[in-house]
Amino acid sequence: MSEEERKSDKLTLVQLIPNMMTLTAICAGLTAIRFGLDMRYELAVQMILLAAILDGLDGRIARALGSDSKMGAELDSLADFLNFGVAPALILYTWALEDTRGIGWLAVLVYAVCCVSRLARFNVERKSGEEGKGGESAYFTGVPSPAGALLVMLPMYASFAFADAPILPDLALSAWMAAIGYLMISKIPTWSFKTLKVSRGDVRLFFVGFVVVGAALLSFAWTSLVGLCIAYVVIVVWKLATRARI
Repeated sequence: MSEEERKSDKLTLVQLIPNMMTLTAICAGLTAIRFGLDMRYELAVQMILLAAILDGLDGRIARALGSDSKMGAELDSLADFLNFGVAPALILYTWALEDTRGIGWLAVLVYAVCCVSRLARFNVERKSGEEGKGGESAYFTGVPSPAGALLVMLPMYASFAFADAPILPDLALSAWMAAIGYLMISKIPTWSFKTLKVSRGDVRLFFVGFVVVGAALLSFAWTSLVGLCIAYVVIVVWKLATRARI
């Protein structure tokens, strides 16, 4: 092996940052489960949100640093299943569904199985070149697992935001969890924000909107998350209707 080949086998500490972020996301997911078991639900949800932020950054940073790898991709997929398939379902179960026993646990299983099936389908499509052929696709097939996790916890955001609001009945909450699971494995084209482009003339407005949303999340976190989930659903439905007319 030449000196150049030996150097190519080595990574700088900076290039290891993406995998370190993925491992941090896994730790956040596990910590979320722990907080859920301790009935510290707001902290549990915050850990899932942290995992979602890290998930959105690690892949992009890996590509920017030229350190993306097969191992990193597999690690990211495993982290997604833990953080967006297992942790949210267990937190919801301990939060409101433990008394239902059978039906609540069935909803947890359905959601988790749908999530891992969606991730497996995505991995197969990515490896076979079907996903994003000819460039990054403007649409996902089904709801992505991070978005599914954020949506499935919507009843928790609403409960935290409006303290006097009643929690959904157990049957309705179980049905909600199963419905979000179905959306992840469905063939519904879901618009991808990754392809969003902002014209140079609208960059200032985009930055103002970004600051407003960020300030709202910091000041009124739970109410803002309820609004963002509703806005996401509206945008997905609108894009779906627009695409169907084309």
